[in-house]
Amino acid sequence: MNLARKLKARAAEGRPVRVGLIGAGKFGSMFLSQVRTTPGMHLYGIADLSRDRAVAALKSTGWDADTAVTRDFDDARRTGRTVVTEDATALIAADELEVVVDATGSPAAGIRHALAAIAHRRHVVMVTVEADVLAGPLLARRAQAAGVVYAAAYGDQPALVCDMVDWAETCGFRVVAAGKGTRHLPAFHGSTPQTVWDNLAIPREMAEAGGMNPQMFNSFVDGTKSAIEMAAISNMTGLKAPRDGLLFPPCGVDDLPRLLKPRADGGVLEEAGMVEVVSSLELDGRPVFRDLRWGVYVVLEADPSARGDYARRCFKEYGMVTDPSGRYTALYRPYHLIGLELGVSVAAAALRGEATGSAIGFFSDVAATAKRDLAAGERLDGEGGYTVYGRIMRAEDSLRAGALPIGLAHNVVLKRPVTKGGTVGWADVEMADSDTVRIRREMEAAFRSAPQRLSA
Repeated sequence: MNLARKLKARAAEGRPVRVGLIGAGKFGSMFLSQVRTTPGMHLYGIADLSRDRAVAALKSTGWDADTAVTRDFDDARRTGRTVVTEDATALIAADELEVVVDATGSPAAGIRHALAAIAHRRHVVMVTVEADVLAGPLLARRAQAAGVVYAAAYGDQPALVCDMVDWAETCGFRVVAAGKGTRHLPAFHGSTPQTVWDNLAIPREMAEAGGMNPQMFNSFVDGTKSAIEMAAISNMTGLKAPRDGLLFPPCGVDDLPRLLKPRADGGVLEEAGMVEVVSSLELDGRPVFRDLRWGVYVVLEADPSARGDYARRCFKEYGMVTDPSGRYTALYRPYHLIGLELGVSVAAAALRGEATGSAIGFFSDVAATAKRDLAAGERLDGEGGYTVYGRIMRAEDSLRAGALPIGLAHNVVLKRPVTKGGTVGWADVEMADSDTVRIRREMEAAFRSAPQRLSA
């Protein structure tokens, strides 16, 4: 609980933490709004495919871009200004840069930037969770070998869940389930960019006027983003993925300990120690009472033996909501602030050498799954598209099945048909060679005897 004090000390010493941001979209802009007012943190540079967009992001988040922006890193070091560039490689290589934040949203770009940052001995904060699920366990292993931090982005749900799991385990509780809330119905797995606004109950005209990307938003609706985030949490905590994919049970915060416990004890989980996403909609479309649509949770259990009676009595004494047995209870956070909280990851990496969540092994994967019957010759359009959605799998099942990760299911052609609900495999597609494909294959080979854990 001393990051702010450490940052203020760095400010007083005249050597602020120097951070480089790659990607000036929504997440990056939210970080820009806060790094401007964080003592001891210097936004050393921004790299974006469009320099004009990066400058516009600075202006829209309260910066005086006319005086804050420079094109020269030496000037930035002397004056505290910010370099704005279209060259991410130059930013990563800049002298005295400490932390690289990838907020590109592109798995291929995220992996490329992480590898370059690790090679230059920079800490990495990976906002692009799609990149983390595609190759995060290997990136974490490489960062560990290089003596730098590879971290999930605090403020995004996976890192917040990891923080709650860490808290529970540090307190001596057994974690029974952990995850987040979302708005989901079973039919949403077939959602497409054409139907996304109806499923989100957003008028199409409003969405178009706001410049909302239908394919990006559809990745949240069809369950892909939830699967990606839960796989990231699984790989960072060792919690298991459901064998048959996420259940998305309708559940309000008061029912978390009653519902998210093993089936043997009256819950919906196949066993204790799992990731799961709860829905804010009942199966008939009615809103769930006291839903957790924007939040995260952890369900925990006191010692189930008679020796746990004291802890269970404390649950009741301090107003905790439990299941009828009194064994299971839950903590939750109703909201998350995305990029507004990202500075926690930057400071933890630079000042403590700690990650706000990082893969400890390859335990879960996200496989491309057919939204409808797909014919040979069709071209897959990836996350949030018309052809496939992402379904979480245990890593050993994914490797055994030769499942194609959702992060590589874009702009590839099917060699043979796949029935609706079927897993698309590597053998089903024509896959061109690329750096991203090679890194993914290297990770699969490295962790094929999964589960394998990184050393502590």
